[in-house]
Amino acid sequence: MTAIPKQINRLVGQAMHQYKMLADRDRVMIAVSGGIDSLVLTWLLHEWRKKAPIHYELLAVHLDMGFGGNEIKLVEAQLTRLTTEIILEKTDFGPRALEAEDGKSGCFHCARKRRNRLFALAKEHGCNKIAFGHHKEDIIETLFLNIFYSGNISTMVPRQELFNGELAIIRPLAFATKQAIIELGKLQDIVPVANPCRLSNESNRVKIRSWLDTLYEQEPKVQANIFASLANVKTDYLLTQTDKA
Repeated sequence: MTAIPKQINRLVGQAMHQYKMLADRDRVMIAVSGGIDSLVLTWLLHEWRKKAPIHYELLAVHLDMGFGGNEIKLVEAQLTRLTTEIILEKTDFGPRALEAEDGKSGCFHCARKRRNRLFALAKEHGCNKIAFGHHKEDIIETLFLNIFYSGNISTMVPRQELFNGELAIIRPLAFATKQAIIELGKLQDIVPVANPCRLSNESNRVKIRSWLDTLYEQEPKVQANIFASLANVKTDYLLTQTDKA
């Protein structure tokens, strides 16, 4: 094991401080999909406790979405290296969502089922915060997903209060890039578990990501500018509801 690299340490620290993500006596659930982002987040929050001036507890939770294979065992193998308190639960959310929606909007319903179950588990196990591994690119992609497919300008936020403040979603990796997370994962010998869903490479998010990656290659400064724009919204230059065609 190595120390948290300076670059990602600074970015995580900035996000933590700016959005007041952690407080003394927090009990934080980490939503672990099995991808590199959530596994790195698990390691990072475990390591962060060693230097934090506060005490907080961690509970890593993985929901197997029911697509078959040995996903749950592979995730368990990674988590047992990274943290101590773990919950692994099998569900049938994935197949049921695909069957009910004929695959057309299964991703939305699958994600909603997963999110609701995480909320329930957080309450059952006394967690007042849920940490997700979403990063800088995820936040930008969500902006364009909402513009293109939902007709609104919004995105994920680094911290979001829910249920009248009883629960908060936090995203400590919000300012970090995907590449920095991948590199940290390699340093820690973290092996991501592939998403077994047949739609994992066909979603609208994947389309947006491909488009943005091409744009970033052509214009390297665009990513930073888009991200900065999310905190620099000039509402006087947006349409009002009455202006809609």
